[in-house]
Amino acid sequence: MTKPRLFRLWLVLGSALMILLIIVYWDNVGTAHFYLHTSVSRPHILEPLPTQGLVEGNEFTSDVDEFLDTLLSSDSKHDDLSRRKTEQPPALAPSKPGLKLMEENVRGYDWSTHDAQQNPDRDRQQAERRSLLRDFCANASLVFPTKDRSFDDIPNYELNHLIVDDRHGIIYCYVPKVACTNWKRVMIVLSESLLDRGSPYRDPLDIPREHVHNSSTHLTFNKFWRRYGKFSRHLMKVKLKKYTKFLFVRDPFVRLISAFRSKFELENEEFYRKFAVPMLRRYANHTSLPASVSEAFSAGLKVSFANFIQYLLDPHTEKLAPFNEHWQQVYRLCHPCQIDYDFVGKLETLDEDAAQLLRTLKVDSRLHFPPSYRNRTASSWEEDWFANIPLAWRQQLYKLYEADFVLFGYPKPENLLRD
Repeated sequence: MTKPRLFRLWLVLGSALMILLIIVYWDNVGTAHFYLHTSVSRPHILEPLPTQGLVEGNEFTSDVDEFLDTLLSSDSKHDDLSRRKTEQPPALAPSKPGLKLMEENVRGYDWSTHDAQQNPDRDRQQAERRSLLRDFCANASLVFPTKDRSFDDIPNYELNHLIVDDRHGIIYCYVPKVACTNWKRVMIVLSESLLDRGSPYRDPLDIPREHVHNSSTHLTFNKFWRRYGKFSRHLMKVKLKKYTKFLFVRDPFVRLISAFRSKFELENEEFYRKFAVPMLRRYANHTSLPASVSEAFSAGLKVSFANFIQYLLDPHTEKLAPFNEHWQQVYRLCHPCQIDYDFVGKLETLDEDAAQLLRTLKVDSRLHFPPSYRNRTASSWEEDWFANIPLAWRQQLYKLYEADFVLFGYPKPENLLRD
């Protein structure tokens, strides 16, 4: 009797382990081949969100869509109730009072108010940006990794930048170093995903920075599998079809300079240990380095901009891990050839674009985008920053970020790419 019991016990344990491995694998690689086959509609012009069902399809798909529509609304109500039962802890004061002010200065904040000017050409400008994006996604002459894959082929872990607000039907893909802190604040206010003393935040600037970048604060696409199981990928498609999707972008080289300034010119313990130490060892030939960033800065040991460029160009870098989100290409963060964005904003026209978007979403009477993020890392600085970077490196760097330049209409920096 002992052997049969042991056999049954091992069989149960083995089955449980196999199920666990399948769940982990599925959550990692996405539901590329385990989904309900439905097509995602082509882009829709920004307009009030439709209340009718999805476009006609086969009977089974329509039934599923109807079920998911019900699930969408009921889940939104359930989330509202659950959010009201939980409250974020009070923000901790910064350990160094002067550091936050210095950080804001380097990041380029300008808290003075700037009135966005009404411009009758804004709609035409948006149409041109979206048309350019669609045209180059369909243009075979522009080639870059992941361009031709389908939405279903995107692994779940690569969908972690798509923030969903079910209350207003909005999806925002955040791009670090493109005013994403304040756009995340706006999404928190709209979705009421964070409470302050039992009540949702009403003013975006009241939300502490540490809560803004806490991943548990936001509902993102990569969390859907744990919530909805086999329906997750189809539910994403329902929301992509019905919701208004937007992102904000920036000149790729200027974004790199901004990332370098905020992560390596300021004392950042995490980035020092994870990135600066390997860069200094590999590209600056330092074998013995201090354990803390403060000690390193005191000793004059800092990553140079040239070291940073070497790191980006080194084939060895992404063999160890993908680029950090602060310098990862936008096409890898937001998948613009797989997702039809309804609004493409730019940091260079942030005031005007933010005002236009909030009006389009019909939430401009409820909140305003926080006072303008003035771009202290200006495009006019590019020549100074790249002055000591070899021409061959600049040309390789452009190839690395070429898709972002082309897809979002940024001119090729010819002055940096020739002698």
